[in-house]
Amino acid sequence: MKAAILQMTSGIDPHENARVLSEAAAAAAGAGAAMLFTPEMSGLLDRDRARAAASIVAQDADPVLAAMREAAARHGLWVHLGSLALRGEGGRFVNRGFVIDAAGEIRASYDKIHLFDVDLPSGERWRESDAYAPGDRAVVVDSPLGRIGLSICYDLRFPDLFRALSDAGATLFSIPAAFTRPTGAAHWHILLRARAIEAGAFVVAAAQTGMHADGRATYGHSLAIDPWGEVLLDMGEGTGLGLIDLDPARVVDVRARIPVLDHRRPIGGVEPA
Repeated sequence: MKAAILQMTSGIDPHENARVLSEAAAAAAGAGAAMLFTPEMSGLLDRDRARAAASIVAQDADPVLAAMREAAARHGLWVHLGSLALRGEGGRFVNRGFVIDAAGEIRASYDKIHLFDVDLPSGERWRESDAYAPGDRAVVVDSPLGRIGLSICYDLRFPDLFRALSDAGATLFSIPAAFTRPTGAAHWHILLRARAIEAGAFVVAAAQTGMHADGRATYGHSLAIDPWGEVLLDMGEGTGLGLIDLDPARVVDVRARIPVLDHRRPIGGVEPA
């Protein structure tokens, strides 16, 4: 099956971002893709939370989600809309991804569990939890590409999540992201290949790239990785659409060679020596 990955530089105007996303959906469908994957915060990327708050609305009112549901139905295309900033309960925001089917229906949604609260050597300081509420459940969803395990960006660093997803039958992990440049250069490729190898699963990671209107810089390098850990696609730092062919038989082959899922055992605890 053919899949498409959008690498983009989301800005502070949701309607402009929706236009870019809708055009990507048309291009992906025209290229014969069964599914399009988009980055984290596809609809709005704005570190100025006071300004961003005016554009962050409830799920039912979000213009980007509505546009992508319409585009999916118009083009007969599945879409993993990597994530949107939305208003959740109690006045807090949520970082929520969606899987939309070829009829424009929402098949699954996932709220980012692990929030990015870090101080980097570059001087960058991020406190996602100041405004966003974390999710509390892992999500898998069946698609034309197989069973997909959903995650978002910083989740990548927590292998227990991906173990739960593969235990639930996931054969592909979707990991949309807006990685910083310092952390991307140090860890992006290594962690994504590790998630693929340890589960014998495909990884599709659509990423933000470049200099954004809010002043941040993101790493790019959207990747597709096969279950053996081989990089099928690395989109570098430019924007645009990448296409890949994913063969589900590859998962069966790799898991037969090294049946790590069959060899997993529960760990009852750690005994001090």
